[in-house]
Amino acid sequence: MCYNHKQTHMKEVPTMKNLEICDVTMKLAPEQGITLSFREKIELSKLLDRLGADVIEIEGITDSRVDALRIKSIASAVKTAVVAAPAALDRANAEAVWAALKNAARPRLQVPAAVSPVQMEYIYGKKPAAMLEAIADTVAFCREKTEDVEFIAEDATRADPAFLAEALNAAIGAGAAGVTLCDAAGEMLPDEFAAFLSRTVEAVPALASVRVGALCADTLAMATAAAAAAAANGANALKAVSYGSGAPSLQDLSRLLHTREDAFGVRVNVHTYELGRAAGQIRRLCDRGSGQAPAALTAHGEDVYLTVHDSPEAVAAAVKQLGYDLGEEDLTAVYAEFVKLAANKDQIDARELDAIVASAAMQTPPAYTLISYHIASGSRVKAMASVTLSRDGKETEGVSLGDGPIDAAFLALEQAAGRRCELDDFQIRAVTEGREAMGETVVRLLSGGRLYSGRGVSTDIVGAGILAYLNALNKIVYEEAEG
Repeated sequence: MCYNHKQTHMKEVPTMKNLEICDVTMKLAPEQGITLSFREKIELSKLLDRLGADVIEIEGITDSRVDALRIKSIASAVKTAVVAAPAALDRANAEAVWAALKNAARPRLQVPAAVSPVQMEYIYGKKPAAMLEAIADTVAFCREKTEDVEFIAEDATRADPAFLAEALNAAIGAGAAGVTLCDAAGEMLPDEFAAFLSRTVEAVPALASVRVGALCADTLAMATAAAAAAAANGANALKAVSYGSGAPSLQDLSRLLHTREDAFGVRVNVHTYELGRAAGQIRRLCDRGSGQAPAALTAHGEDVYLTVHDSPEAVAAAVKQLGYDLGEEDLTAVYAEFVKLAANKDQIDARELDAIVASAAMQTPPAYTLISYHIASGSRVKAMASVTLSRDGKETEGVSLGDGPIDAAFLALEQAAGRRCELDDFQIRAVTEGREAMGETVVRLLSGGRLYSGRGVSTDIVGAGILAYLNALNKIVYEEAEG
């Protein structure tokens, strides 16, 4: 018996490509009327990182101190995902963003720019030639900082095709590793956006060498479908939101691409099923997010009350309210000390915040060191103080009478240092109990229109005051030397 065997061919499995999923919830939140607090942004970043989002996009810098601290904190909290932050079309802003972002495990600088005539003229105030120059210059500057630079062509679907091609070529030529094409109007149907993407890729051959992303607004409630169409037509990065409606839904998009990865020929890293379970947590985070500082922060002095739940922005506002003008590093140090103290207390008042600033901010090498002091006082005699200081190996002594031992000690300090500072405030409190209790003092000195605070701790309250005064004085001397 003879059998005819027909050769059976296995269906060829298409090569799967990794598709980058970028969460833009925090970046688009203000446009959606969603206000997340600092703490909520940190929580959301950690959650998205655990859920496998490839990129977490955050807001850039408008307020240099508060925003830089936010970027730094998110950058350190995210362990796996890329953290992407936008830089404005100027080198100073790009430098500031990079300084805050650079310690992320995987940092990315983004350069968004208008490419449609309306946005160029009325939002950026630039002519086409000036816009091309700004794009190339900013991308090149960012490329000096990191290899991962992304150019974002805002409102690309309403741009003149020839100018769009010029802008993309300028960005890629300057070193962009990726570009994103945006349908900001959100008026294209999925097949229309796919056709637009295909035409652009054909018109700009250089796009074959970089990552091509897509962002579709959800004006027609078709952003998820448009993004999927982009994935089927060459896009290898898609932007989505885990909450809100300004862009494709992260949950819907990842579920679609995961379920039909055979049809799209892509693989996504987002943990789709875990994301479904975490959707409620994300919704609660975004619904809850108010980010408002407590009402007491609008008051003055002693009316400042903070709790462990307050954000760095609230602490920075309270510090400014107390009269301090601190830099970014000092605000970071103050917030770190605030969190330690607030974790064990119901609230932190103005005096305690003053002490935190005194101990954590502007810690400098001592110009003056205390060698010795002697205090004499009584009920029938004026207080007298003798203080010996050392600076650059040379000892100087000051002797003075005063209205009480503290006043005498401070006058003697001024004499020994050879300079007079205006005393803005002097605070005393006990930090331990009993006969050998430690006393803590905070001294605030005013110099050159700025406040400088110092902290001292000793079993001798006068000694604590001298140490606090010296601490503040050394900050003034250091600041003058640096300036």
